[in-house]
Amino acid sequence: MYTTNKLLKIFSFLFITLISVINSDAQLLQLPDGGVNYKCRTGRTFGMTDIDIKWNAPGVKEREGKIWGTPVAHYGFAVLGFGSNVESPWRAGADESTTISFSTDVTINGKPLSAGSYGFFIAVYPDSCVLIFNRNTTGWGSYFYNKDMDVLRVTTRQQKDLKESKERLEYDFSNQTSESIEVALEWEKWRIPFTVAADIKKTTLASIRSQMSGAMGFDPPSLQTAANWCLQNNINYEEALNWINSATDPNLGGVRTFTTLSTMAGLLEKLNRKDEADKIMKSAIESATVFELHGYGRSLLMQNKVKEAMEIFQQNFKKNKGVWPTEVGMMRGYSAMGDLKKAIEHAKLAIAQAPDEPNKNALEGALKKLESGKPL
Repeated sequence: MYTTNKLLKIFSFLFITLISVINSDAQLLQLPDGGVNYKCRTGRTFGMTDIDIKWNAPGVKEREGKIWGTPVAHYGFAVLGFGSNVESPWRAGADESTTISFSTDVTINGKPLSAGSYGFFIAVYPDSCVLIFNRNTTGWGSYFYNKDMDVLRVTTRQQKDLKESKERLEYDFSNQTSESIEVALEWEKWRIPFTVAADIKKTTLASIRSQMSGAMGFDPPSLQTAANWCLQNNINYEEALNWINSATDPNLGGVRTFTTLSTMAGLLEKLNRKDEADKIMKSAIESATVFELHGYGRSLLMQNKVKEAMEIFQQNFKKNKGVWPTEVGMMRGYSAMGDLKKAIEHAKLAIAQAPDEPNKNALEGALKKLESGKPL
């Protein structure tokens, strides 16, 4: 049997253990932070590159004209105190470190930066700013900034004349293309911009290869799309040829269509295997529909291969007995060869067969241009 003293000791131990558990759980409890600084997150995709930014947004709070070059957003590097004894840049936000991540390799104002996540700091000066990308993404602001963890420093120039004051610090995106985008920190009347760019061909090819290593690598349409992208972008011919070979392999569920065979022929021609390319293209043409042949002729015209295009238009016209759009092809072929009289004849026949009003209107516009003595 337990004595009273022993029972008291057991009870005390259990009580202390329970309090410890409660205290441990309390550290995990999340409550509203009062909203002094807004927790924010934004992102954007350009090309194949994802950008993700997380920050805490401070407010101006009637401090306009007292933000930049003050303890709020100090100039250069300063010892911030509160246990910190290193010279630190501004944290580009409030509270925890601002972080920025890139899903692919990029350049920042022309300087290379590898894919990954970074703590983002700014050394602010009166007429320029130094953007700092640092490996530490879990710090509290820049209090314990370590310059040895910097991956990239790049200079930019701020704009100090925003028409309206931004109450809350924001990150904005503008001037987007498939290969670049401008990112800007905006707060009070300052705007601190920088350009993020990526090699669209390199990043797209990397994404395609990643996708081809999974289930899509067994899917003929996906294989054909990947191979055709390489052909159209003049890149990665050997690997693309392997993809299109798989896309046409009946053992893998592939089929030999005009689309797949013309892609294969194009890749073989890029690899200077012209005899093989011609043989494959001949098979592709034999299996092509009237619209596929017409499209192929148009693509040859875009490459300024007028003679070859005219041969395709004539073959399509003969094979499909003058049905629309073979008359359109003949119109375009003769126009490219400078025979506007013949082009006008086929334009009129094409208008008579037009399947709908939009096509009819477009052809009537083409006819007017031809009749005015101008080629299409």
